Amino acid sequence: MIFNFKFGRRNRAARRRAGALADLKVGESAILAELKLSPHVAEHLMNLGFVPGLVVKVLSSGPGGDPRIYRVDGAEIAMRRDLSQNIDVELIGAPAFGD
Repeated sequence: MIFNFKFGRRNRAARRRAGALADLKVGESAILAELKLSPHVAEHLMNLGFVPGLVVKVLSSGPGGDPRIYRVDGAEIAMRRDLSQNIDVELIGAPAFGD
C-alpha cells in the first residue's frame, strides 16, 4: 500500500500559534505566555494563578460571550474580554496524524 499524506507531520510552530486569551474557544487549552497589563493588574492576576508557563482552559462563557470562566492551576476565575485580550497565550495543538 502506498499513501501520500499531505497533512502528515507538521512542525511545532504550526501546532502552536500565539494569540490572545480572549481568542480561545470554549474547551480549548493554552499556555500563558505574557501579561501585557499594568504592573498592579498583572500582579493581581498572578496571585490568582495566571502565571506565565501554566496551562489555562476556557470552561464556559457568559451570555453574549462575556465574562468567560477560565481554569488555571485548579482555580476557576471569571474574566471580562477587555482584560483577557491583553494576555498572550500559545495554543496547545492536537498531535498531527501519525505522531
